[in-house]
Amino acid sequence: MHVDQTPLSRTVRDLEEQLGVTLLVRAPRRLKLTPAGSKLLEHARMLFTRLERIKRVVRETDARYRAPLRVGVADGMAQLRLSECFAGWRALAPDIPLEIAEMPAAELSGALRREEVDIGFSFGLPDDDAIAQEMAWDYPLVALLPPDHELATREVVQTSELLSFPMIACRLDRLPGLRRQMDAVRQNYAARPVIAAEARTLVGYVIRVAAGLGVGVADAGHMATLRRTDVVVVPLAEDIRIKTYVLHKHRRDGLPQMLQRFLAYARTLHQP
Repeated sequence: MHVDQTPLSRTVRDLEEQLGVTLLVRAPRRLKLTPAGSKLLEHARMLFTRLERIKRVVRETDARYRAPLRVGVADGMAQLRLSECFAGWRALAPDIPLEIAEMPAAELSGALRREEVDIGFSFGLPDDDAIAQEMAWDYPLVALLPPDHELATREVVQTSELLSFPMIACRLDRLPGLRRQMDAVRQNYAARPVIAAEARTLVGYVIRVAAGLGVGVADAGHMATLRRTDVVVVPLAEDIRIKTYVLHKHRRDGLPQMLQRFLAYARTLHQP
């Protein structure tokens, strides 16, 4: 056993004291198990066999385990490209579980910083040195009009003409990325845009347009998903795009391989 006799004998005596039984009959130059010692040996062998089985099961489970890719989706996104993105990733990496969490844009940045999610999708967050933002894809901007609006029968609408009417806007604190992109459009095409009302969500935005509170703009991806019959969608004469971004946290020790793999896949989504 490669153990000195003295500490081994002491260990056996300690075990006998703990169990309150005699395990060995000690005779000159000979040791013999008592009935209690034989029973302990029998069960000890069974325990070691079970322990080896447990070790094997644990190792096999670890070999099969894959940490999930945790994705945070902000801004109430319902774009077809987002669903296609997730479906394509699952086909590419079927062994990696996918967990999707919906949250306001204001919470996404914190969730990425705390590494509660690995990847985020948004129309854009305020500049943050800790968060990287890359364009994932874009959709053309379209006009949203109440059915009885004078521009609703047009095949194409000039952006400057659309923005001459009172508009619905997104609230900056709820949809910051979308608000900034739309503000940039208004600044480029309208001298003095009039904001008639503000919406907290994309659904609320469309509802206000349908109710006739103002005209609006949205990305074609969301309008293809919503398919509202109480809102008329008209293409804009100018090619203006609304961008969707994929976000992740900068990490000093580099990105895990799974994140690198997903980002490499995401970069292919907006390529021609």
